[in-house]
Amino acid sequence: MYKLMISCYVLLQCFLCFSLALSWRQDTQFNQAENYEGSSDLVNLEYHMGPVLASATNLYIIWYGHWNPTHQATIRDFIYSLSSSAPYPSVADWWKTVRLYTDQTGSNITGSISLSGEFYDTRYSHGSYLSRLSMQSIIKTAVTSYPRQLPLNPHNGLYLVLTSSDVQVQDFCRAVCGFHYFTFPNIVGATVPYAWIGYSGTQCPGVCAYPFAWPKYSGKPPPSTNGGNNIMRAPNGDAGVDGMISVIAHELAEVSSNPLVNAWYAGDDPTAPTEIADLCLGLYGSGGGGGYVGKVYKDSWGNGFNVNGVKGRRFLVQWVWNPVKRRCFGPNAMD
Repeated sequence: MYKLMISCYVLLQCFLCFSLALSWRQDTQFNQAENYEGSSDLVNLEYHMGPVLASATNLYIIWYGHWNPTHQATIRDFIYSLSSSAPYPSVADWWKTVRLYTDQTGSNITGSISLSGEFYDTRYSHGSYLSRLSMQSIIKTAVTSYPRQLPLNPHNGLYLVLTSSDVQVQDFCRAVCGFHYFTFPNIVGATVPYAWIGYSGTQCPGVCAYPFAWPKYSGKPPPSTNGGNNIMRAPNGDAGVDGMISVIAHELAEVSSNPLVNAWYAGDDPTAPTEIADLCLGLYGSGGGGGYVGKVYKDSWGNGFNVNGVKGRRFLVQWVWNPVKRRCFGPNAMD
């Protein structure tokens, strides 16, 4: 599906905008004046005739660096939850909003995302400081490292590069928490969509793990009750990995609806598209906006969450733009 829609023109144009688009950081909601929830006049989300990920998707994780096995298990369970049943509201229920987006044939984004392979790059094959373009070389290493290489799958493959706490990435924490793009054949050997997300627990939790940590430079004090700190507690016990889950959700929603940067986005400039999750930064529940995440659930320990996953897991994931309701939406919405 991906190969049929690619042209040299798109490759050239997207290469030029590689450093500008398709990335985000968690704490940007503190600079947002608008709350998009419930509005339709502020958003002009359009379809630009490109493909979406409509076929059953094989997802491949590349673990770059040294990872805590507990954190890896949390991330795997989130991926499993995308296509598995769990008590309502579930991760799969959240994904149903993403599935509302279609391609020009009317085919919806897939509801089948399978974790189909993992590659462990514990040797830091491209160093511990990475440029954005380095992600493509990391994928190249993962698909050519005999005998445990990942398959290079241009038909229905999606690659997720996850960097550990000791890896620095260009613009990480300063301007981005994650981004998505597609590979260039001259680097990887084929065009495949991919996303990168970094673990922010030790580098910038207040930037990329909000609301489980408070941005130091937000210009606002942390919310408090009776002088106490009311920072939300992470449902899986680690602010870095729980914050990372929401960034992974954000990037998966956008790479599925805009894999080649020519499908679903708002705005007239394809070098700086506003995508379906960008429209809802900082919104996790009804009434959210301006630094308030919205109405979410809390368990008996005070851990915040808005969706359920496999194995009794709970996660907090940001809402995405619902093209039918024309507002940000999640399955925990009160209306």
